[in-house]
Amino acid sequence: MQRVIEGHRRFHAEVFPARKQQFHLLRDSQAPEFLFITCAVSRIVPDMILGTGPGDLFISRNAGNVVPVNAPEGDGVTATIEYAVEVLKVSHAILCGHSDCGALKAAVNTKALETLPKAKRWLKHVEAAFQHRQPLNPEDGDGAELASLIRGNVIAQLANLKAQPAVAWAMQQGTLAVHGWYYDILSGRIERYDEKLRRFVPLLG
Repeated sequence: MQRVIEGHRRFHAEVFPARKQQFHLLRDSQAPEFLFITCAVSRIVPDMILGTGPGDLFISRNAGNVVPVNAPEGDGVTATIEYAVEVLKVSHAILCGHSDCGALKAAVNTKALETLPKAKRWLKHVEAAFQHRQPLNPEDGDGAELASLIRGNVIAQLANLKAQPAVAWAMQQGTLAVHGWYYDILSGRIERYDEKLRRFVPLLG
């Protein structure tokens, strides 16, 4: 705990004073351009990976970067998406999966979920990933099978994202672009899903 307290101490003493005006402008309103939906995993730090800062990303995180489509009641993920699109008017929605995803590992080895009933129920939302497995990539090494499934989950959740009424309407109006990404923790590289080619390609070309 002392580590995070000291971290805040440095922020308050060194970082905040230099950016005080920026935080002042963000006090009463926000206008992020990007909705970033990703996994709750601690190994992804969006602002570090993308070079963004306060006010740039509207972030939604959950196990498996899931976008539910058949929840009987409202849920935090779809409520966040609705708010980002309808109220904040984001221009881009990015759904980002990552290598070595524990949620997809659990979807393969369901025995690990026997003592986690809520997680087991939540991960029903990633079952469509099995229908969208991608070709094995030799660069993924021993993790190629899992990586193909994780990429498949990005495609499945991307379809779920597009099915959200607010997203579908904004895309139809041409005010919102939707993107599917795969982040490789080991290399630090991002791949994007090219819907015309129906495969993942390097984000940086």
